[in-house]
Amino acid sequence: MSERSPYDEIIDQIEAVRTKNNKNWMDILRLAFRSSPDEAAKILAEIYRQDQAVSDLAKQLTGPAK
Repeated sequence: MSERSPYDEIIDQIEAVRTKNNKNWMDILRLAFRSSPDEAAKILAEIYRQDQAVSDLAKQLTGPAK
């Protein structure tokens, strides 16, 4: 891609916010596993299941793999 679209600045801002939020998410995950590893693992497993459901729905939108 050679030219930046009008959306690129907003996308760059979203990327910066997501980077910071991902760091925060990982910090909470570390804290949870230090405080209560069994409970943290149960919650993380449920998050994984829900993320998988979102991925499956996204596949329906994007069509078959090429």
